[in-house]
Amino acid sequence: MTRIDSSPATAFDGITGKDSIGGGIPIPTLRSRTAYAPAALERDPGMPASSWRLRSDAWEYLRFAVKRLATESDTADALAADGEVHRNLRALETIELYWAGFGQRYVAAIGELLEAGDYRTALDRIGRVVNRLRHDTVPDEPRDEFLDEQERAEFTIDSDPRPRFEVLVVDETTSQDRDGLRTEALRLRGPADDFVYDYVVVPSADDAVAAVLTNPNILACVVRPGFSEHTRQKLSRDLQEAIRLARAEVVPGAAPARSSLASVQRVLGLADTLAAIRPELDLYLIAGAHIEDLAGALTRRFRRVFRREDQLELHLTLLRRVSHLYDTPFFSAIQDHARRPVGVFHALPVARGGSVVGSKWIRDLADFYGLNLLLAETSATSGGLDSLLAPTGAIKKAQDLAARAYGAKHTFFVTNGTSTANKIVHQALMAPNDVVLVDRNCHKSHHHAVMLTGARPAYLEAYPLNDFAFYGAVPIDRIKQLLLDYRAQGRLDEVRMITLTNCTFDGIVYDPERVMAECLAIKPDLVFLWDEAWFAFAAFHPVTRRRTAMAAAKRLEQQLGTSAHAAAYRAQRERLFPSGGETPGSPAADDVWLAERLIPAPDARIRVYATQSTHKTLTALRQGSMIHVYDQDWVRDAEEAFHEAYMTHTSTSPNYQILASLDIGRRQVELEGFELVQRQLDLATSLSQAIARHPLLRRTFRVLTAHDLVPAANRDAGRPMPLRDGLASMWQAWATDEFVVDPSRITIEISRTGVDGDTFKHEHLMDRYGIQVNKTSRNTVLFMTNIGTSRSAIAYLIEVLVKLAERFEEARAQEDPDVLVAEETLMPPLPDFSAFSQRYATDGVLPDGDMRAAFFRGQQRGAVEHVSPAELAERVGRGEQPVSAGFVTPYPPGFPVLVPGQVISAEVLDFMAVLDTREIHGYDARRGYRVLRPEA
Repeated sequence: MTRIDSSPATAFDGITGKDSIGGGIPIPTLRSRTAYAPAALERDPGMPASSWRLRSDAWEYLRFAVKRLATESDTADALAADGEVHRNLRALETIELYWAGFGQRYVAAIGELLEAGDYRTALDRIGRVVNRLRHDTVPDEPRDEFLDEQERAEFTIDSDPRPRFEVLVVDETTSQDRDGLRTEALRLRGPADDFVYDYVVVPSADDAVAAVLTNPNILACVVRPGFSEHTRQKLSRDLQEAIRLARAEVVPGAAPARSSLASVQRVLGLADTLAAIRPELDLYLIAGAHIEDLAGALTRRFRRVFRREDQLELHLTLLRRVSHLYDTPFFSAIQDHARRPVGVFHALPVARGGSVVGSKWIRDLADFYGLNLLLAETSATSGGLDSLLAPTGAIKKAQDLAARAYGAKHTFFVTNGTSTANKIVHQALMAPNDVVLVDRNCHKSHHHAVMLTGARPAYLEAYPLNDFAFYGAVPIDRIKQLLLDYRAQGRLDEVRMITLTNCTFDGIVYDPERVMAECLAIKPDLVFLWDEAWFAFAAFHPVTRRRTAMAAAKRLEQQLGTSAHAAAYRAQRERLFPSGGETPGSPAADDVWLAERLIPAPDARIRVYATQSTHKTLTALRQGSMIHVYDQDWVRDAEEAFHEAYMTHTSTSPNYQILASLDIGRRQVELEGFELVQRQLDLATSLSQAIARHPLLRRTFRVLTAHDLVPAANRDAGRPMPLRDGLASMWQAWATDEFVVDPSRITIEISRTGVDGDTFKHEHLMDRYGIQVNKTSRNTVLFMTNIGTSRSAIAYLIEVLVKLAERFEEARAQEDPDVLVAEETLMPPLPDFSAFSQRYATDGVLPDGDMRAAFFRGQQRGAVEHVSPAELAERVGRGEQPVSAGFVTPYPPGFPVLVPGQVISAEVLDFMAVLDTREIHGYDARRGYRVLRPEA
């Protein structure tokens, strides 16, 4: 037997204890000092308990403890088992409150059986629950005499193949009322219904918040005004704090003008909180008197208002609304097209499999990919398939549904990656000689887009992480200072857009709301482009969502419309313009502006664009991306230009399979995105904890935390990995810190292995064990979890890391430590952007330059020479300023070290000399760097 807890702990009451989880519920702590479990059920201290698995794990532990209790002969072990049984039962009493179906009734019945000493029947009941939670077939055993009528009905329901969801009801009810509600739901269920559902009934607003934070199956909520405010459950401190944070951060909306009742305010407050946590939830109100008055006033919060007797209408509405989430108009159109017999008289011989299925030589293409892939191919836009360039039917509807899911005003599908999406947005919004503030380390597509548009980039420097050979993000004070510099030079009107990467390849996440608010306070008509190539998943979790561009734009728009914001703005303007006026030219010193957290004017314009590589973090085929728009001036100032840019960069023959995958991937995240993202974050935390706690792993590897990746000045004093401490800790950090670290990305420092990151990736992880990773630096490896990551995959990775650690430790024991230290100190500092050469700099004072002119000069054969690194270093050493003729881009991570027109510095050459990336675009190792010849 394996020890699972050997430390004193406080008594477990309901759901309490210190070891909390990302989903908001902690694992039950043990009252006794020791308890035992088989190795297969060991509670791995590196595996945090979580909402998506705590329920099933608790039932598993209960089954094992009851089995021990039934068979244990040793008195001490029997007592320990008895304590474990009662602790798990108390935990399940609260856990099951937030789930539909049989749970609460089973807990009560099992408790009675255990009290009576009928361990065999209790074990039988628990086994049935475990099988149901695993979605296994309930075993047919001769103990059916223990099944009551309701349980038999539940077993019949379990075999229903239709998709299932749960509906939260918030109201003070009796057990009889709850049973009656569920019975009525069963009565209304019909064989023609596409979906089935069951009710979760909770008595208070606190419990409602807890339920939507822990139960991802809930897709709708019915609010009855009889609910109480606070829970009577004994919840963990973490969950209590998460509930408080969730309810405190909601931007209050306007109450109905005709109502000042406190009960109405309570209902509205709960509705706003639930909508902020889970925007995909549909909210319904059950009202009594004055329903007609409430109906018109509450439509912004509630989809419909019903009377209690309208159960059939509520039932039909619930099913109809979920069918809207389930709808995939373009995927359905593709399926319909594939099934339809047609004659093909257009381009594309592969359509309908015409050139494949009859071939003697390439029939294996259909064998490998399947016939449906070929049946769905066509170059025609008729038959309901629509046109991506001018959609009016299925594609238009699919894009509108995606906009709803991601919180955008408009969404556009892109079938050739986010590189193209970035170019579309730049071309739509920028014109020659406009100034764009660009994150120096953003993806190369932004730099190429700037060159194509003729805009002048002013590069923003991210803070360097020299010890790990990659960059962080751009601090807000640097962005503000550059805007103030442009204002001081009288050129602020030239600055049109800011583009930043959120989150970075290495997981550094901005606070977009703060960045946009403070920048708009200096220039109220700025446009923002957030490259969220690696952050599409974030829209579907209540904590990560707040740092997405679309959620931040919506929240900022709401804030600007409040009277409290207007008052705060007026008060701050008096400090920023000490002369007492608003006249330009009389602002306070820059230090004052930098010290304040700036407040934008109430009439500032919210103009926000986000590009996302949907295929990188959600379900979509490769190159499937989206552009999300939240632009208050869309029709007046952007729509026509955007569509022209979209036409410029979008193929007239888009890949329909990519479009279909974007459509069905949207369905997935609306219906189960919360569960998938929570699991993704929890598994990453499990990996980091396993490495940090395993004796061998922590001697060889080190998990980089927020304390390593974010300077202290850019975060509040807090835990290095907040999710380890629970949802509330993560929530607090993501609400307050300037930068946070995406928990789904685990960066491992590998200096003690004695090999560089590229060697570790290819020779050890990929070639030896088949483990694929995206990115390494000279001494780090980045492991990413995603919504497809499994617990088995995490376990396999840990097993591989242990094997590698053993190998490296053995090799290290035979090495000369002095040589190792010398090797580890060879890495030079990361280079900043030097400057545009004098010929291409705009004014010599501010940093922007004409990159486009330098690029096209670099395309002229006589204007360019190739110079070896050694010769180039000599020239720089003599004081010359050679100028890059093109982009030099190590890949990954994909941002240029040199751009056209940039002065080549010694720092850049030193960095390139030790770079271990195998793929470097724009640099030929045989011929050297492309350098512009001096002009006569």
